[in-house]
This record gives sequence, C-alpha cells and structure tokens, in this order.
Amino acid sequence: LQRMLSIAVEVDRSPNCSSCKIADVIFPFILNIPLRSQREAFLNTMDSQLLRCKVLELMFQHSCEVPTNMPLSLAKILYFLSHSMLLQYQEEAAICERWDEMLQYLTLLLLSYQNVVLGHLRSALSERMDLIIKKAKPKLQDDDHITQLDIHLNVENFLGRLQQVLGEEPFPQQIKEKVQMLQ
Repeated sequence: LQRMLSIAVEVDRSPNCSSCKIADVIFPFILNIPLRSQREAFLNTMDSQLLRCKVLELMFQHSCEVPTNMPLSLAKILYFLSHSMLLQYQEEAAICERWDEMLQYLTLLLLSYQNVVLGHLRSALSERMDLIIKKAKPKLQDDDHITQLDIHLNVENFLGRLQQVLGEEPFPQQIKEKVQMLQ
C-alpha cells in the first residue's frame, strides 16, 4: 500500500497537488486507527515524505482550535506546537501519553518537511533530477525563516499549556526529551 501511494504521488506532474488529494482521502481512515502503535506504524512506513507531510499537516490542522491557512513551513510547524490541542482520536490514552504522541508526530512532521525541502520533493520527478544534478539550493518560503526567539517563545507557550494541564505534577522525562529534540 505504501509503495502504491508513493507511486501515485510521483506519477502526477505536480507531486504537491497529488499528495494533497491523496492525504484528503487517507485522513479520515487515520482518524479511525484505534492504537497509537498502529498509527505510528502507518506513518513511519510511508515511502513518500511529501505525503507524510500532508497527512501530518491535516492531523495537526484538524487538532487546532483556530486552523491557519499559511502554507506548510517551519513557522506553521511552530504554530502547531503552540495551538494544537490533543489529537481528537486519542481519548482513551493517559494525558501524558497523548501529549507524547503529539510531540512524536510534530517531530516526524519537522523531519519529513526537512526532507521535502532538501530533496526538492514538491517538484516533478523530471525537474527534481535537474535540480539535484545542478545542486540547486532548496527553495525556501518566507515562513521558513524563523528565529531562535520564535522557537523559544513557541516552546515556552507549549510548556505553559502543558503545565496548566498537569497542574502540580512534574513534566514526564519523555516529554522533556521530545521538546528538547524538537527545539
């Protein structure tokens, strides 16, 4: 299935457009995957980094009280960190496990996005080969230019929201580690 989805993204002249269409179809099914391990297995085995980005973007967009219309970028990933509520399908998991899963997917989104940008994966396959041969610089968007202060403020916002939820309980170690890794 993952290989077929990857091929479906690449056969179109616009991989970005086809990945959006495929992600729109896949997304409702992902919401119905009952176990975290099954969701992670599905997302981690995706052959197409671009499709993984689009699916994760939809998941986070779905979990925001106020969705944003900015294109996928580093700024949007920071927006998700600050504005995502817990993912909707996690109702049975413990609260820390739900936050941990959200951070896991946010890190996966960041890594996938980096691969998309560096690998010119939004371009058609024929154009991509030319870009790689010419060693073209990755095409960044305006929203990809973020500062350390932006990162710091969004991480602090996230930690503040998490502290409100946890109350007096200390942050679990795995949450601290994931926040540091993401940062």
